[in-house]
Amino acid sequence: MVDASGRQARGEPQGELAGRLRALQELSGLGVRALARDTGLSSSSLSRYLNGQTVPPWPAVVALCRVVRRDPRPLRPLWERASNPLPAPPKSSRQGRPLPRNDLPRDVPDFTGRAEQLAAVFAAVESHRVVSVDGMAGVGKTCLAVHAAHRLAADFPDGQLYVDLHGFTEGRPPLDADSALRALLAALDVPSERVPQDGLEQLAACWRAELARRRVVVVLDNAADAEQVRPLLPGAGPSVALVTSRNRLLGLDEVPPVSLDVLSPEESAELLVRASGDPGGPEGRLARDPESAAEVLRRCGHLPLALRLAGARLRHRPGWTVGVLVERLAAGASEFDTAFAMSVRQLGRPQARLFRLLGLLPGASFDEYVVAALADLPVRDVRAMLEELLDAHLVQQPTADRYRLHDLVHQHARRASAEQDPAAERERALGRVLDYYVHAAAAADAAMPFLSPGAPPTAGRPPAELPPFADKNAAFAWLTAEYGNLMAAFETAAAVGADTHVYELPRFLRAYFARRCGTTHLNVLFERSLAAAERLGDPVRLAEAHSDLGFARYNAGRLAEAAAGYEAAGLRVAQAGDARVAAELALRRGYLSWDAGGVEEPLDLFRLAGKLYEEAGCPAGAAHAAAAEAWATLQLGHREEAARRPGRCWTSRTPTPPGRPR
Repeated sequence: MVDASGRQARGEPQGELAGRLRALQELSGLGVRALARDTGLSSSSLSRYLNGQTVPPWPAVVALCRVVRRDPRPLRPLWERASNPLPAPPKSSRQGRPLPRNDLPRDVPDFTGRAEQLAAVFAAVESHRVVSVDGMAGVGKTCLAVHAAHRLAADFPDGQLYVDLHGFTEGRPPLDADSALRALLAALDVPSERVPQDGLEQLAACWRAELARRRVVVVLDNAADAEQVRPLLPGAGPSVALVTSRNRLLGLDEVPPVSLDVLSPEESAELLVRASGDPGGPEGRLARDPESAAEVLRRCGHLPLALRLAGARLRHRPGWTVGVLVERLAAGASEFDTAFAMSVRQLGRPQARLFRLLGLLPGASFDEYVVAALADLPVRDVRAMLEELLDAHLVQQPTADRYRLHDLVHQHARRASAEQDPAAERERALGRVLDYYVHAAAAADAAMPFLSPGAPPTAGRPPAELPPFADKNAAFAWLTAEYGNLMAAFETAAAVGADTHVYELPRFLRAYFARRCGTTHLNVLFERSLAAAERLGDPVRLAEAHSDLGFARYNAGRLAEAAAGYEAAGLRVAQAGDARVAAELALRRGYLSWDAGGVEEPLDLFRLAGKLYEEAGCPAGAAHAAAAEAWATLQLGHREEAARRPGRCWTSRTPTPPGRPR
């Protein structure tokens, strides 16, 4: 039999909790009998708690803390781990090693020139482990960084990561460092319990610690400024980072810069040949009309992006001469717009309309379902049209089921839509996108394993087709992939005054936030959701919004603010007269009261919640409330009484707290 000191030496929660309780006894200056008398515990039970032989019920921990006037809440996570130890993972999971993550975009097959700059990147990585690549839009910063990362991949076998920081993406704010760090830590498959819930400095420290024990290459693309990048850089250890930005990152004094200019005339000509599929030599189209070829280079500004787009038009139009290409370029307004508009003009009318509408999407990458909602078309038709846009190099496909627009292409699509599509049509299209994200998030939320379902969405019109969510894993994967787009949709809804969407969308992200994300952002979202509910003026929504904000503050450990939120919700519940909202609030207040050390009040609230759920016709909620009441009774040591409670969700040998309400 392992004694308590052995358990504590190995860092087991039960032994660590016993050590913390003995420290409280020492602080009190009382013997076991005196301390038992002051806490209302038996001497034998207290001895077992202090020796680590038994995990005390939570009220006993609260009583010990009150004797020495200490806050019991910091002990709650340790007590929960000691009360519910996780089973050891199966041998197969310990022995198997997951494959390293590789998020790098495809390395372009026509990478041309840049020998000097590429050598400078490798030298900076060797000496400083971080390098920044800067230059104007379309000059090939991302192309160079991704090409270098592919060349480095063999030396960094623990992962090759890529994140777009959206420093210069029209229509959306730069990605904040908190979200970027959580995405990067998730890409490294860091368990959520090791990821700090709050605080950028703590997140950055966790990221540096993970990189310090791995060999990882990270591409931080499209940075806005030095402040956005600094928390994402590696610290000690072998990992390296390649940063790109349109700005010189002067604030990163310790990071060597590599600045890109346009390609030389020779390199531009070579890239145009390779991108166009021209065989070269005297028989090629470019060689037969050197003056027109030179004009193409001039109009493209020797910029790699424009040259690749122009070359793609020649490759897919074998009947064109280079002179025809020049005529199409001359009809445009700028090097970029002429190349993009030229590609769009080769599309059919439905494809061209779809391309313009893509510029209205508020997020970064997207799937077929949101595009179908945007264009009000069947998914099958949209899939075929996206394939045509892929062939025209107007859309990129980073993974098999997702698409994206290059920043410059996205800007052109937005401008083209503003010039060619009526304002009413653009407004309706954007409204369909916002409707889609609320209803899709609600469908994913419904597939997550919670016992107390919320109200269905009411924002806008449900889309004709939603992604299939076969199980909770599929729903969680969708929420993870779409998280950035959901946040962008939320900001867009706030900007256009779509208050119902602003109010409802955070409610369908509670399950996701509970599993993956921190609590700070959830509080901000529910604060804005409450403001939208106040503008809407509906009593039920106001009650739900105050309750949700109280719940978010409860999860963040801000118990006094949570209580204030629940009190405000209670006033609106009485006005709204909605039994389901009242039941959810009673359940949440019961958990808050329990964590604050209450005994009878939580039980009364859990009973009230069960009664209200029955009145609302919600049997799942009633079972949840009954389970909460029985679990609390069990924690108070009344096993026989707990066993008689209906709705039990545990066995008497393995007491497990029911899931917290959403």
